[in-house]
Order: sequence, then structure tokens, then C-alpha cells
Amino acid sequence: MKKWLRPCLRLLSSIPLALLVLDLIALPALPARDDLAKPMAPLLQIGTADQVKLDGLLDEPFWHTTQPIGDLTMVEPDEGAVPSERTEVRVAAGVSALYIGIMCYDSAPDRIVSHTMQRDAELRSEDHIKLVFDTFLNGRTGYIFAVNPNGARYDALIEKEGERENKQWDGIWEAAVHRSPQGWSAEIYIPVKTLRFAQGLDRWGFNVERRIERLLETDRWAAPLLNYKVTHVSRAGVLEPVPVFEQGLGLTVRPYVRGDRTKEEYGAPHVNDATAGLDIKKNFGGNVSGLLSLNTDFAETEVDTRRINLTRFPLLYPEKRTFFLEGSDVFDFGLGMGFYHRIDLIPFYSRRIGLIEGQVVPLDLSVKATGGVSRFNFGVLDVMTRPVDDLAPRTNLFAARGYQGIWKESRVGFLATAGDPLGRPGSYQVGGDFVYKTTQFQGDKNFLLGVWGLVTGREDLGRDNTAFGLAIDFPNDLWDVSINAKRIGADFDPSMGYVPWRGIYKARFDLAYKPRPDLTWLRQIVYEVFSSVVTDVHGQVQQWSIFTAPVNWHLESGDRIELNIFPNWERIPERFYITDDVYIDPGTYQWWRYRLELQTAGKRKLAAKASWWFGSYYDGHLNQIQLNATWRPSHHLTLAVEGETNFVRVSSGDVDILLGRARVDVFITPDFQILNYVQYDNLSDSLGVNCRLRYTYRSLLDIFLVFNHNWLEIDDIYRTNLNQFLLKVQYSWRR
Repeated sequence: MKKWLRPCLRLLSSIPLALLVLDLIALPALPARDDLAKPMAPLLQIGTADQVKLDGLLDEPFWHTTQPIGDLTMVEPDEGAVPSERTEVRVAAGVSALYIGIMCYDSAPDRIVSHTMQRDAELRSEDHIKLVFDTFLNGRTGYIFAVNPNGARYDALIEKEGERENKQWDGIWEAAVHRSPQGWSAEIYIPVKTLRFAQGLDRWGFNVERRIERLLETDRWAAPLLNYKVTHVSRAGVLEPVPVFEQGLGLTVRPYVRGDRTKEEYGAPHVNDATAGLDIKKNFGGNVSGLLSLNTDFAETEVDTRRINLTRFPLLYPEKRTFFLEGSDVFDFGLGMGFYHRIDLIPFYSRRIGLIEGQVVPLDLSVKATGGVSRFNFGVLDVMTRPVDDLAPRTNLFAARGYQGIWKESRVGFLATAGDPLGRPGSYQVGGDFVYKTTQFQGDKNFLLGVWGLVTGREDLGRDNTAFGLAIDFPNDLWDVSINAKRIGADFDPSMGYVPWRGIYKARFDLAYKPRPDLTWLRQIVYEVFSSVVTDVHGQVQQWSIFTAPVNWHLESGDRIELNIFPNWERIPERFYITDDVYIDPGTYQWWRYRLELQTAGKRKLAAKASWWFGSYYDGHLNQIQLNATWRPSHHLTLAVEGETNFVRVSSGDVDILLGRARVDVFITPDFQILNYVQYDNLSDSLGVNCRLRYTYRSLLDIFLVFNHNWLEIDDIYRTNLNQFLLKVQYSWRR
């Protein structure tokens, strides 16, 4: 296997790499595009907030005297063209808040695509306006606020050098919209207490992007180039003059009370319970914010989505809890830690805190501080957990992250953690990382280079307790290329991290070539090759794979068709179980997987996606069929169904694995929603229902009513396994 594997991988990588080099050589060295990246947006100071009635009408007198920031430019489909519709954006500042007035003109207002009112819904498949703020002017992190013509609000933190948005973060802000024969308008109110920002700055990074979905058109204010995303804040424009805001005490006190009635399992009695807690947030001049939480509660957090795992590695679930999401962008570490859903290492994975083997461990006291001083950004977290019998003792868990901005867009930083959720003694982790980043490679392209290293310690660990890596990334519109390599020691085991595979070397080469042909029916072609090889620390190959997409067509209609070919090879050291009765024995296996995927445009009221994976699988065969459909008859109602069927045929036996999910979401207003989620799988033989009613008043008062119910098949009868009603009320008092 080794004799032909390495030459094949070498040949595979050399062809696209040679094409990339030829492409770069053929391009003349362009001047830096600072003229595109730094337009100036005027900011009008208006005094008190009493002048603003948030209704989306833009009829206050000051809006007529506020100068618009300037015209947007089309990014897609015709880079650099004049937008098909005009957009006007105005920014004003009260004594303690920002106000943004937006007029999205539309010559066909009856054809505006807007499906939902849901908070943090995926707005990319409908009309919306997106705002980005770089409040530290560091070109690395920032805030995202977006709104659609129905008033649905979306907010997120910028992560991974602008390549990712963490939409789990929720800030306190408000928006109102209004539709008219001219299009639609919006007013947005953002209290400065919602933001962390560098004290003393008189300018912030700022950008605006508008999506016109029926045309699949994207327009942007600053850096309107396909190579950049609006989240690449190093290419954002400038908002000035930012005033010295009146923050008062900079204090937010948020008490909560919660009551619930719960039946834990079949045959158990109902238990009534009531509890209370308190969150206190303090802004220290804007630069630094501190958060203290007593009896931290996450009752309103949405349940995890059930997934089927057909590998020998654990699944990774996203963090959804509010306390850990505050300032979570600061804790990003390293470059090249994984690829999409295949994450190799997360040094600090906050879901290790308060969750053990699917059980909740209460948090008695949680403290967090995040912020920045000059070009140095940091985050510190300390949590005291409550002891739980036969699960975990009382523990103190600590994490600290900091990085210094250097040059124009680069950084160097450190990470340290201490403590173990299971109480194992002597646990620690320390490490450092460096990321060189430029958005001016060859004039207007992105290029990143990163190195990182980590060491862990615990009394039960051996000496091979380090991990380190190198990554090179060239993420651009025509060519998207990355190379990364890492070594993870056999004894590298961060107590608050995620490491699915230890004792390995891993190398990846990923390439996507994405031309935009001049065809009326085809928007873009995406040719993809994602290859990886894993060896043990002695150099013996353990796994390799080559994922290819010879067909991946994005049609002008918004529909998509994709064909994948995916050869795999793996050495299995010990038996792993797919189900209790079906398993894969130790040995070496080679198999080929294929996928055909069809997806309709998200702009339609009825959108669907169908995927069919087929081919061999270890020593047998596997057919996977995935079907998703979403119907949005109005912006007050969304109906969605997802189904997955896996037909596994291997030497140890056959099994059919079924997974089904359904959503019925009702939106009375953007601040009053009822979300209903049903899940079923035949591995656990359980049916689960999660219903969450949320009402928000002026972003200060939140009322949650939650109903959780699980049925479990016992003796061929579905019996109640969990029955829970929960009411939670929390109020934010700000001074």
C-alpha cells in the first residue's frame, strides 16, 4: 500500500499546485487595494435617544440631514457593476447607542424574497441587509447584525480570521422594518453596552452588504470583490467620528427565576422544582467586560440535533449556551485545526464544562472577562462546578487566551487551561500560536500562514503529550487552496478539549477551482479535491482519503447539482460498533463511496435537497439517502422535514438505521415565536419533542415556556421516558 500511495498523493497534489503557480505567475503584481477597502462613513451625533421612534419609517428629521455612507457596488453576479437596485445607509449615534437607517429601494417590491421572522435564521437565501463592525479596529474580530424585510434579526461574532460566523451569540439590540411601494426600510438600534470596543478610538471598521435574492445578487460598500467576504474586516471601511459614549455604570444585572415539573423516566413520579440565579455583566470603559453568573442556567437552550455516527470517532456538537458564547471569538486558537465538520483538535471546547456523558453538571459560580488593551485581546474564564454523585466531584475549571496583533493583520498568542471536569489531578494545557495574514497578496487576494504548538499534563498521562501544526491557506474566489500538517501525541489529552484521534501525523491538501463561465444558465462551477493521509507516530499509514467533485454546478436559477467520488483506505486497530450487533473487525479496508446531490434554490417557498451516497463501505456496502424539504407558506409559518436512511450491509450483519426530524415553527412577531422540533431514530427507539415559546420585550425581558417529551419503546410499547414543563423569566436591568 505504501509503495503506490505516496506517489499517487504526490501526483494528485502536484497537478493543482502547478496550475495554481501558473495562475499566480500569469497575474501581474497588482497594487494594494486600500482605495477599495477604506471608504469613509460619516456618523452623525444626535444627542438623546428620545428623538428616535423605532418603526422602520425613517421619518425622524435627523435622518434627512444625515449623509448616506455612499453607494454600494455589485459583487455578484457581475463584480464591480452598478447594483440593480439602490441602497441608502445612514448611521447616527445617540449618547449611548448606535442607530442605523437603511432604505433598500426595489423596483419590484412584490417580488421581494423574505420567508421568516425567526431570530438567527439563515438569511442567506432571502433578501437581507448585513452590517459588520470592527470595534477594536484590529482587522480580525467583529460583530455582525442583519435584518430581513420581515424584521427577522440575525447576529453573530466573526471568527476564524473572517472565514466563519458564530451565530450562537445573541446580543441585546432591536430592529424595525417597513415595506412600501419603493421597497423596504429598516431602523436598527444597538446599545453600546452590547458591544466590546477599544476605548479612545474615534473610528471603527464598518461594512454593509445587501442581498437581493431573486436576482442572486450581492452588493457591498467596502471591498466589493469576490475574493473577499464582508466578514473580512481588515478590508472594511471606516465609520467616524465615533463619539465618547455615555455608558453610565456599564452594568447589566439579569436575574432569572425558573420553575419546572419533570418526570425523568418511565414509572418515576413527577418532581416539582424552582430555582433562581443571577448574571451580572460589567463594562469597564468598553475595552473590557466582565461577566459573573450565579447558579448558571441553560434551560432555554435548544436541544441538540440527533445525528447518525457511522465512524469510530465521537461526534462534535456546537456550543449553544449563552454564557460560554459571550466573547467566545477570543478563544479561537490556531490555524488549520480541521476541515468543515471533520475537526482534528479543539484545545478549548467549552461543552466539556457542565456536560459529562450527556448529563448536566450544575455550575455554581462562573466568571468571565474578555476585552482588549491596545492591540492585545484576551479572555479569561473560571467556573466552579457542583459535585454530582457517581459522575463528577466539585471542580474548578480555568481557561485563559490572549493574542497580540502584529503588523497589519497578523497575530501571535497563547492559550492556557487548568482543571479537569472529572476531577483528575494535575491537569493543565499551555500553548502558543502565530498567524500571518494578508488580504493584499498579489494585490487583492487572501493568504494565511499559521503555526501552533500545545502541551498537556495530567497525572495519568505519559510523555508524548504535545501537539503542533502548520497551515497554509489561500482562500479566494477562483482558487481556494490549503495545505496543513499536524502531529498529535499519543498522550496529548486536554481535559477541556476535543481530540478524536491521538498518536498521529496528519497531512491535508485541499483545492477548489471555481470558475464563473459566461453562460446564461450557469453561475459557477466548483471543482474540488480534498485529500488527507494519516500515519501513526512511527510512520505507518492508518488512513487516507480523496474526496473529489468532478461535477458541482451552481445554476443561475440558484439550483445546484453535485457528483462526488470518494475513495478511502483505513487500518482499524480494534473492533468498533455501529450498533450493538453490527461491527467492523480489526484489519485494513479499502472502499469507494459515491454521492449524487440535488438542491433547489433557497429563494423558493418550497426548497428541497436530496443526497444519495452509495458504494462500498469497509468489507460491505452502504446506501445512504438523505431528504430535506422546507415549505414556507408565509413568513409566519415554516414547515420542515428531514429524513435519513442508512442501509448497512457488512460481514458482521445487516442493519437499517432510520432518522427523522420535523419542525413546525410559528412566528407571531419577530419577538414572539413558537418553535416545535420532533426527532426520531430507530437506534434508540425514541421519539422526542422539544417545544419552545419565546417572547422578548424590547430586548430586555425574556419569557421562555419549554415543553420536552420523550417516548421510549419498552416491551414493544412507546412509553413516556421524559416529561417536562419549564417556565423561565429573565430581565436585564441596565445602568
